[in-house]
Amino acid sequence: MESEINFILNNQEIKTKINPSTVLLDYIRKDKKLTGTKEVCKEGDCGACTVLLGELTKVGLKYKTINSCIFPIQNVDGKHVVTIEGINQENLNIIQHEFVNQGASQCGFCTPGFIISLTGYLLNSEKLEYDEMINSVAGNICRCTGYNSIKKSIEKIKLNINDINLQNNNKLAYLIKSNILPKYFSEIEQRLNLINSTKVDNPEFHKNIHSVFIGGGTDLFVQKAEEMCKSNVHFIYNIPQPKILINDSVIIIHSSTTIEELKDFFEKNIPNINFNTLFKLFASKPIRNSATIGGNIVNASPIGDMSVALLSLNAKLILKNSKKETRKVNLDKFYFDYKKYDLNSDEIIDSVSIPIPNSNFLFNFEKVSKRNHLDIASVNSSMLLEIIDNKIAGARLAAGGVAPIPLYFRNTSEFLINKEISMELVKESVEIAKSEISPISDIRGSKDYKTLLLGQLIKAHFIEMFPQIINHEVLI
Repeated sequence: MESEINFILNNQEIKTKINPSTVLLDYIRKDKKLTGTKEVCKEGDCGACTVLLGELTKVGLKYKTINSCIFPIQNVDGKHVVTIEGINQENLNIIQHEFVNQGASQCGFCTPGFIISLTGYLLNSEKLEYDEMINSVAGNICRCTGYNSIKKSIEKIKLNINDINLQNNNKLAYLIKSNILPKYFSEIEQRLNLINSTKVDNPEFHKNIHSVFIGGGTDLFVQKAEEMCKSNVHFIYNIPQPKILINDSVIIIHSSTTIEELKDFFEKNIPNINFNTLFKLFASKPIRNSATIGGNIVNASPIGDMSVALLSLNAKLILKNSKKETRKVNLDKFYFDYKKYDLNSDEIIDSVSIPIPNSNFLFNFEKVSKRNHLDIASVNSSMLLEIIDNKIAGARLAAGGVAPIPLYFRNTSEFLINKEISMELVKESVEIAKSEISPISDIRGSKDYKTLLLGQLIKAHFIEMFPQIINHEVLI
């Protein structure tokens, strides 16, 4: 199975026929011999394979970082791929110069990924913030330097770039003039428009037992890359903008929306839903730039962060079949058992809807993992409470890691209704929640440990939501 794919690789227009499930890294290194992009983990963990992906949007050309080792080449159709060779100049730019100056590159295997990630940050930021610059390379691992020299490099880069030049419409021109980007970047938007003008929209899907529909593929291309190359694969991409709409009191999110796109939307439009902890602990930015909400849900991981959060937000799924017929399923009734769910053989998840909570609600997300960042949860949990006249008028509690599926705690949620917040209520709700779970002992922790964690996370919800009433003594 081959597809025709047209895109720009650095400064070269590419027209090729290739298996659409070929990961971008293999094409870059093996076909185009651009070996500056490194192959290390092949799981999207180390960042040595990081490249920039430029895409036309309604507000112009936008770039993001992706892990090319788990990114299917079909999803670069009509876009601009930038490897380290695409930004490297005869003379070192500011980023490269400071990495050399501060000894931030030793064996050098990870260095191209760091340079690309920081370039992506400069392309997307109007104000340089040291902590955010550090976060931009959170998906890049270095085993030589101990990171201090990299941090020093980032400090120097920040000092050498004037924020004022990033806050106007000529940001790209400034980056080119400063030798951070080569001159050909100024022509890319126009060239992509020419490619996209002849582009054919996705054909209607015809799902059968041999078909595989892929959103981001950030898990599939880790576990089943070879199998994907042998399957009849369809990719959900190039969806008309915007992917997220507010319709009356409901947020409608297309299944192809990436986690990073969802993060940006909530920060700008629904700031009272505090997703800060969730997004801070949800993988690295290159993974969030690829992983989709639909893929995350249908992956059906018992510890899926997004699924657990959506359960407490009372999300509904809109499913669509090959005849374009749709039906709605509540997310809390979607999962049957481990990796089993209510999705017919000819259906895909088209979109997700979330009712916008009123002004009386509180939301919190908690997660415990072996590492603080870039790790899957041992146990995670989210809670939404609606408070009216100092009583709980509505409640939704969910958790992962304590059952074969992301679990909605129906009994505990119902128990909380019409109750006043108190230390005793918290303790009672923990005991009811424990009666609803069936954790198993595995690599993430023992059954008893996960049961304990669930109780502590529920208590943490109440501490975060009601610090004047619930104190840390409840954790004892």
